[in-house]
Amino acid sequence: MRKPTISGLYLITDSNLCQGQPLVEVVELAIQGGARVIQYREKYLPEKEMIKEGRRLRRVTQKYGVPLIVNDNLRVAEAVGADGIHLGQKDTPLSQARQTLGTGKIIGISVSNLKQAIQAYQEGADYLGAGPVYLNKTVTAVKPDVTEATGLELISQVKKVVKIPVVAIGGINRENAVQVLRAGADGIAVVWAVFASPDPQKAAEELTTICKQESKQK
Repeated sequence: MRKPTISGLYLITDSNLCQGQPLVEVVELAIQGGARVIQYREKYLPEKEMIKEGRRLRRVTQKYGVPLIVNDNLRVAEAVGADGIHLGQKDTPLSQARQTLGTGKIIGISVSNLKQAIQAYQEGADYLGAGPVYLNKTVTAVKPDVTEATGLELISQVKKVVKIPVVAIGGINRENAVQVLRAGADGIAVVWAVFASPDPQKAAEELTTICKQESKQK
């Protein structure tokens, strides 16, 4: 079975931003608005709770034919039947994840420089999450250890040397999404731009429209 292509609006979950709404409901609204990929990232939930919630998410993503990627937890990814996993530079090695999940699953790798991008590509990553493109309070709230932005240049550099999708991440919203996509990104990963919105479906629709418009120009 062919793996889904990673592109367009890539949504990373954060239940702390859901303003009282169940996470699964917000994700469904975002998918209805056009989100093309869901990454389940809940760092502070116990694993058993992640599996329960992840299975509910899986039912929703299957309903709409949208890939579900689990952030850095092979046990959760396997337990919920996710389409793949996303790994950071200090997480499970790509080779180990591939051995555990098999060749049919998607594996994404976070990269913040060209060397990391080339290594991940050579090791068999299916896509790259490149950034943080911008650094603002929304980025540091999610990843307090991040102190430097990569800028748009990294996206352009990486696209010249890899033949897999590159998803830009870090401080992306409807004001700057166009320039990120024009730098070469195949998709844009967001958290706050959708989850912190009073209308997640509308926020997703606006970002999806930008992605579609820029895709036609390529």
